[in-house]
Amino acid sequence: MFSTGELAATLLRLPAILFAISIHECAHAFIAARLGDRTSEGRLTLNPLAHLDPMGFICLLFLGFGWAKPVTVNPRAFQKPRRDEILVSVAGPASNVVAAIFFGWMLKMMLVFGRQWFSQPVWGEALFVMMVNFVLINIGLAVFNMFPIPPLDGSHVIAVLIPDKYFYVKVALFRYGTMALIGLILLETVTNRDILPIGQIIAFLAGWIFKLLGLRIVL
Repeated sequence: MFSTGELAATLLRLPAILFAISIHECAHAFIAARLGDRTSEGRLTLNPLAHLDPMGFICLLFLGFGWAKPVTVNPRAFQKPRRDEILVSVAGPASNVVAAIFFGWMLKMMLVFGRQWFSQPVWGEALFVMMVNFVLINIGLAVFNMFPIPPLDGSHVIAVLIPDKYFYVKVALFRYGTMALIGLILLETVTNRDILPIGQIIAFLAGWIFKLLGLRIVL
């Protein structure tokens, strides 16, 4: 059972998780469509229901890692398949970075022009935590997805960059990469140690954004 504090923390993460997933997948579909592949036009929306994978969402909400419904891409529809597949792959993480900066700026504006909102009893602190979550979760989704391990976005970038004569490397990457990723996540959970330096990278980038915007927030 979750304690009241854990349940409250989960609920305060929920809006940021839904938004981060939605803009990430929508960005993939948008860039793919602009480059000629309209396979996933139905994903050109910020409606979370179009992007959620039920099990992946539950894992993301309660375990800190998870997945959304992947956007289907047809590289044969691109004029320059190698370049365009890279652009589509990085579009999702890039959208999350832009969103993190935007929400950091929004938090700055709220502190400058509406600081009294955060001093309100009951919901003032919750509002502040929620805004910080929008920055952290968007950065987290971007960082996690850029690791070159299938099925993450970074693996598609690496696969395009590997020369065709090393096709067997690509096959091995996608055959065993997902199992390796699950193994690493489970190992981190069991040992309670950061094997992938995701937490450190998130803290660094979020701290950089807060510092850039003149925000003194201790992570």
